[in-house]
Amino acid sequence: MFRQKITSGVLVTFILALILTACGTSGSNNAPATNAGQGSAANSSQGNTGETDKEIVISFYSYILGNSKGGQGAQKLIDEFEAAHPNIRIEGVPVPVADLLGRVQADVATGTPPDVAQLGFGWMDLIANGFGAVPLESLVTQEEWNANFEGFSPKGMELGKYDGHTYGLPFTFSTPVLFYNADLFRQAGLSPDQPPVTWDEVKEAALQINKVTGAEGVHFSGLTPTTGDWIVQSLIGSNSGKIISEDRKTLQFDSPEAIEAISMWRGLVDSGAHDKLNDNEAMEGMIQGKLGMFVMTSAIQGSLLKGAEGTGWELRSAEMPAFAGKPTTPMNSGSALFILSQDPEKQQAAWEFLKFVTSKRGYSIITSEIGYLPLRPEILNEEEYLKDWAAEHPLIEPNIRQLDRLTPAEAFPGANFSQIATILMNAVQTSVLSNADVAETLHAAQAEAQKLMP
Repeated sequence: MFRQKITSGVLVTFILALILTACGTSGSNNAPATNAGQGSAANSSQGNTGETDKEIVISFYSYILGNSKGGQGAQKLIDEFEAAHPNIRIEGVPVPVADLLGRVQADVATGTPPDVAQLGFGWMDLIANGFGAVPLESLVTQEEWNANFEGFSPKGMELGKYDGHTYGLPFTFSTPVLFYNADLFRQAGLSPDQPPVTWDEVKEAALQINKVTGAEGVHFSGLTPTTGDWIVQSLIGSNSGKIISEDRKTLQFDSPEAIEAISMWRGLVDSGAHDKLNDNEAMEGMIQGKLGMFVMTSAIQGSLLKGAEGTGWELRSAEMPAFAGKPTTPMNSGSALFILSQDPEKQQAAWEFLKFVTSKRGYSIITSEIGYLPLRPEILNEEEYLKDWAAEHPLIEPNIRQLDRLTPAEAFPGANFSQIATILMNAVQTSVLSNADVAETLHAAQAEAQKLMP
């Protein structure tokens, strides 16, 4: 049975970090120092809009702007961009993530969409087909496009594509990693320098931690509806499975690979290696030093660091565990920036803003002050950007190593995409935390959700 009592302060911190992983922090207030003109918007964003005195106002809907530390980092992006482009003003509009999709839908319906919107990858089908998002390649020459994205993570760039076109540029971005309590490893006779690599090794280590220390062994996220299905997709994908067919017409919740992946998870629970907590309770346990391993979005790193420092244990991280003999396919949570304006002049100004946000300087701010991955990995080795910061924050390393295996999370097609995802998540939770037959549960979910497909 789930424990119902949760410390309110911890729960609030977790929920803020959890929702689309928008609020994760780096655990440090030290941003990399920059010199005037070095790594600035002026060096990464050049265009005709900077050569006229006419002011262009760009509305920008963002759920990052609405929270404390992440909001400060997002505002810094805006301030630096405006300083380099005095004729472009970014009108930031904080919108709670729970209200964002409905707000944009309503504004699109009335013909007043935001010029730029921060939206989740899981909404890609609706954004491209329902919101009139601009294919970004249409705004520039191929030569400029290639030059601008030199050094950008190829896998990261794929995230914003739909039907062969790029509609969104990755903005806040994270992948699932294995966080672990090095002190509990030592107490259990395990080496914290050799974290588990496969799920079999996770099970073995978790059982030993539980037996020797009395702490819970491991928790894999995905047992709370607000978590989203991206991390479940990561698990299924890492077992060579898919949740939807290549032609995007048939759901595959009950494929042999999906059943095997969820059965493995159920096996962890049945053996006692995995707790029976929901994600919120597991987060609380990890913060308090009572959980050995927690597979979750990298965006919670800041909250875990604060917890570890406060209660006196050592936090470490490793790559997402694998099924034996198979490479992991870590999928992303987070958001991209989309241009929804239909005004050509505003589209060009918005493009300049997107270029800066995804420049080396932009990702330096996003990583060090908001808490997400840099999709220009070379900045971690460059002194004018994040070299010193990266040396002080080694927990980011597993995330960076996983970028070359990054696989975009699937966005369900049609107007019922949210209901389909909910059916999948409910079936997974039933399969993992009850005595229900896993294959039968996923088969029933597949049949129910298929009726909602367009």
